[in-house]
Amino acid sequence: MTRFSFRGLVYALVILLGLLSAAPNILPDSMRQHVPQWYSQHTLSLGLDLQGGSHLLLEADTDALFARQLDTYSSALFSDLREQNIRYVKHASKQGLSVQFTLSNPDDFYKVKQRASEVAVQSDGSSALLLTQQVTSQKGVEQQGTASKGISQKVNVIVLELTEEYQAAVVKDAINRSLEVVRKRLDETGLTEPSVTRQGSDAILVQMPGISDPANVKALLGTTAQMRFHWQTQVNNSESFIRADINDRQYLLEKHVALEGEHITDAAAVFSPETSQPVVTFRLDNEGARQFATMTKNNIGRVLAVVLDDTVVTAPVINSVIPGGRGEITGSFTMSEAQDVALMLRTGALPVPLHIIEERTVGPDLGSDAIETGVKSGIAGALGVLVFMLAIYGRWGAIASLALTVNMALVFGVLTLFGATLTLPGIAGLILTMGMAVDANILINERIREETKKGRPAGSALKIGFEKAFGTIVDSNFTTLIAVSLLFVFGSGPVKGFAVTIAIGLITSLFTSVALTKLLMQRATKKHQREPINLSSPLLTMADKLGPFNFLKSKKLALSVSLILTLCSMALFFKPGLQYGVDFTGGTMMEISAPQLSTEQLRTVLKEHHFEDIAIQEYGAKNQYLLRAPVSEQSNALSNIGANTGASTEANTVATQGSNIEVLKQVIQDADSTVVFNKVDVVGPKVSDGFADLSILALLIAGGGMLAYLWFQFEAHFATAALLTVLLDLTKTIGFIALTGIEFNLTAVAALLALIGYSINDKVVVLDRVRELLRISPERSLADIINEAVNSTLSRTVFTSLTTLLALLPMALVGGDAVSSFAVPMVFAVVIGTSSTLFITSSLLHMLGKRREQRGKTQLRPTAEEVKASLAHIP
Repeated sequence: MTRFSFRGLVYALVILLGLLSAAPNILPDSMRQHVPQWYSQHTLSLGLDLQGGSHLLLEADTDALFARQLDTYSSALFSDLREQNIRYVKHASKQGLSVQFTLSNPDDFYKVKQRASEVAVQSDGSSALLLTQQVTSQKGVEQQGTASKGISQKVNVIVLELTEEYQAAVVKDAINRSLEVVRKRLDETGLTEPSVTRQGSDAILVQMPGISDPANVKALLGTTAQMRFHWQTQVNNSESFIRADINDRQYLLEKHVALEGEHITDAAAVFSPETSQPVVTFRLDNEGARQFATMTKNNIGRVLAVVLDDTVVTAPVINSVIPGGRGEITGSFTMSEAQDVALMLRTGALPVPLHIIEERTVGPDLGSDAIETGVKSGIAGALGVLVFMLAIYGRWGAIASLALTVNMALVFGVLTLFGATLTLPGIAGLILTMGMAVDANILINERIREETKKGRPAGSALKIGFEKAFGTIVDSNFTTLIAVSLLFVFGSGPVKGFAVTIAIGLITSLFTSVALTKLLMQRATKKHQREPINLSSPLLTMADKLGPFNFLKSKKLALSVSLILTLCSMALFFKPGLQYGVDFTGGTMMEISAPQLSTEQLRTVLKEHHFEDIAIQEYGAKNQYLLRAPVSEQSNALSNIGANTGASTEANTVATQGSNIEVLKQVIQDADSTVVFNKVDVVGPKVSDGFADLSILALLIAGGGMLAYLWFQFEAHFATAALLTVLLDLTKTIGFIALTGIEFNLTAVAALLALIGYSINDKVVVLDRVRELLRISPERSLADIINEAVNSTLSRTVFTSLTTLLALLPMALVGGDAVSSFAVPMVFAVVIGTSSTLFITSSLLHMLGKRREQRGKTQLRPTAEEVKASLAHIP
C-alpha cells in the first residue's frame, strides 16, 4: 500500500468516525428502531434557549433565616447583659420571630436599649434590633441566677425583634448569595448553562436544559448544606440543644458553634482505607485550620459533633491535636450520597433554606417559531456560501464546499462525542468557525493561483501553494485558539460555550482545509501534474483587475477617522447607552394562558405595540407562555404608546412600573379576550453580578495571550498593530449596538466574541504576508512592502468578507429575534473589520515600523539560518 493511499485511509476513518458520531442527531424515528439504543440516544444536547427543559421555583424560608439572625443577636445581647450585671428573666416567646424577657429592675430598660444598639450595629450606623415594652400577665418565670414563682401579675415584658429594614437587607443578601451557591451546584452536576434568576423578593427561578425528571437536582437544591462543629456537653440548659444522627442516636450539644463550615475550601468523596466505606474528606482554609488545631488541643477527650443541616453525621472523640486543617466525615454514606455531600461542601452552604414550590416543563427561551426562522435563515446563508465558492473557483470551489460540509459535520460529531451542550452563543461560534474555514480554503486557492500565474505546473503549484498557506492558517487559527482557551478558563456561562465550540471548530477546520482539501486536489490533478491548473472565473477576472492601491497614501486621514468613530462610539456607550436585555437587567415576568394566540401571533402583537424586546417562552401546556420584559423595555414601550396617543412626555416619564405592566396586560387582552394572567412577578438578571467583571477579565487575559503569541511569532509592532485594530473594531461595534438600539443580551455578547476571532484572523493573514515579503526583500521600503502585502491578499480579503456576509445577511434580514442581536452586529463587524484590515492595521504597522527604524532596529529578528550564516562569516 502506498503512502498516499494509506494517508487517504486514515483521513477516511477520521471522517467516518466523525460522521457516525454526528449521525444520531439526524436519524429518523424509523431508523432508530434498527440501531442500538446506546447509539441512537447519544445525541447533541441543546441548551435551554434552544430546547427548553425543567422549571423549578424555589422559595426562601425567611422565617428560619430571621430566627437564626435573631438568635445570634439576642445571645450576644444577653451575654453582654450578664457581663454588665443587668439581671433579666427570659421566657418563652408567644411569637415565633421575637424574644421576650423582663428586667429585674425596670429602670435598666434604657441601658438595655443602648446595649442592644451596640451589639447589633450595622455598617450604616443603624441597629438590627428593635426593643419594645408590652404590659402582659406573667406566671412562674425562671430568673437569671435565682428561681421566682408566684401568682399571675402584670409585668412589663420587653420584646426583642429584628427591624423591618434589617429584615429586608438580610433577605436581599441571602437571596443574592443563594443565587451564586445554586449556580455553583448546578455547574458541579455537569449541567451546561442553566438559567438561574431571582424572582420577586424571596424566590429563585431555575430552568435546566433538557432535564425532564430533576429529582436529584431538586434534592441538591433543597439541601441547605450548613455544616457546623459543636462540642458535646453534659449540661442541659438554655445554652445547649439536642440533635440526632441518622440512627436516631441523640447528642446533647453546646449551642455555641465551635467552627463554621464556611472555612471549608475543598471536599471530596473517597473510600476509607481502614473501613473501605465511602467517607467525605475536607480541607480548611488557613484561619479554619488554626482554629481547628487550637480547639482540638484544648478539648482532648471530648466528643466533637459534625452537624450537617441539623443532623449529626459523625461525632468522634478527639484523642489528639488535629493540625493541618484536614478532616474526615464518616457515616452510613453510599458513594452517591458522599459525592453529593462533598459537592455541597465545596460549593458552600445556602444561607437560607430553599423550598420547591413549583415545578413545570418549559419550552425554549426563544420560542419555537423564532428558532425555526433562525435555523432556516442560517441554512440559507450556508447554502449561499457554498454557491459562492462554486461561482469563484468552479470545481476547486466544489472541493472547498465539500471540505466545509465535512468540517461542520465533524464539529457536530465531536460536540456529540464529548456530550457538549449547544446554545445560541455556541451557534454563533459555529458561524465563526465556518467563516474561518472558508477563509482557509480561499487562502489556499489564492496561493495556488499565485503560483500558477508564475507558470508552475499543477503538482508544483499545489505543493508550494499549500506550504505557503499552511503557515498563515496555523498562525491565524492558533492565535484565535489561544484567545478562546483563555476565554474558557476565565470566562463563565455563554463565554465558555462559545469558546468550546470555536476551539473544536478550529481544530476540525485545520484538518479539512489543509489535509482533506489537499488530498482531494491531489486526486483531481493526479493525471495532470505537468499541466497548469485552470483557476479562472468571471469573479476572479474582476478580482485580478483590483488595484494596485496605495493604502498608505491617506494613512493619517484613515487613522483620524477611525479614532473619531471610536470616540463617538465611546460617547454612545454612555448616551444613549446600551439597551440591556432582561439577561442583564432583570425586569418583569408574566405567566399567561392565551388560548387564541400562537407564539408567532403573540410576538407580532407585542411588536405592533412597541414591546419589541420581550422574550417569549412556551410554558407548560399549549398556549401557556412566560413573558420576560426588561426594565428599559417597559418604560420605552409606554413612552411610544403615549406618543402615539398624544400623551405628554412628562406624564410618560413619571409613569410607574405598575402602569407599564397594566399597559402590557391590556395589549394582550385586546388581542385575546380569553387570556388569563396567572402570575406577574419581578425577576432578577440571568447573569450573576460578577458576570460582567469576569467577562471583561477574560477578554483582557485573552487579548494578552494573543499579544504574547503574535509578539513571539512576529514582532512587537506587528502584535501591537493587530491588537489595537481589534480594539478599535470592538469599540465601534459596541457603539453601533448602542446607536441602533439593538438589545444587548447574551447573544450580543457572543457577537462581540465572534468579532474578536474574525478580526484577529483577518489581520494575521496580512501580517503574515508582510513578514514573508520582508524576508525576501529586506532592503525595500516598509511602505512598499506593506502596500504589496495588502494588495496581494486583497482578493482573499474581499472574498472572505463576501462569503461571511452571505452567511450572515439572511439571518440579519429575516432571521428574526432568535439571531438578529447576533447577526446584525456581526454584519457591521465584518464591514468595519475588513476596512480596518486594509487601512488601519497597515497604517499602524507602518507608523510603528518607522519608529522602530528610527531606533536603529530591523523590522524582523533574524532567523536561525540567518544567525548561522552571519556567524560563518566571522573569522
